[in-house]
Amino acid sequence: MNIPSVIIGGVKTACVSRAGLATLMLADCFEARAAKRTPKLVFSVNGNSIARAAIDASFRRAYETADLIHADGQPVVLASRMLTNAPIPERSATTDFFHDAAKAAAAQGLSFYLLGGTEEVNAACATEMLRLYPGLRIVGRRNGYFAREEEAAICDDINASGADIVWVGLGIPLEQSFAARNKNRLNAGWLVTCGGCFNFVTGDYARAPSWMQRAGLEWLFRVLREPRRLFWRYAITNPRALYLMLTRSHAAPA
Repeated sequence: MNIPSVIIGGVKTACVSRAGLATLMLADCFEARAAKRTPKLVFSVNGNSIARAAIDASFRRAYETADLIHADGQPVVLASRMLTNAPIPERSATTDFFHDAAKAAAAQGLSFYLLGGTEEVNAACATEMLRLYPGLRIVGRRNGYFAREEEAAICDDINASGADIVWVGLGIPLEQSFAARNKNRLNAGWLVTCGGCFNFVTGDYARAPSWMQRAGLEWLFRVLREPRRLFWRYAITNPRALYLMLTRSHAAPA
């Protein structure tokens, strides 16, 4: 399926809604089942990843391997509306899309594998998702604490599980490098990076109020909650991301 895209801050981003993203997921997963191919690599983009991609060559190379990048951050959506002629219809925050995907997967018989987080968070997330979405199949899971030499065995476990959608929540940039490095070892429909979304499911992380999300201020909510950990991160990345969005946003080449 040909999805229109736009360049935001130098990153090619799909012009797709949350519902459209779920539709793509279903189509790709059923196609993968029939063709037994390697998974589509699905990343998300926000101000932090835009800023990192501009200065970290290995991270940028990993991003360039993605089959689809969707708008995780509201500022990305706002930039597309103000600076290009190809507006992104809405934000598809991974923490929201995780639930969209679970509903669709439960209805259509697709299965999840959860990779990442602590053992406690990973197990609690699986339990809560099964409670929220009866019929959802979580066919495997593993915490995110492993050495690189264990990756082949982890991929074997994922393949043995028969998972259609593999969620990789290792945090930026580890999850992008893991996904790019191991894509060709896997048989699945989608290989999706998801940051800390397992922690949001368990309630360890809190979402910002809706008005802050709509205004693109979710980062401020996070800084106010964890100033020691996040103040300098956003103090550095936000100005860089803003500059990049203002100077490197345009319609994607045909």
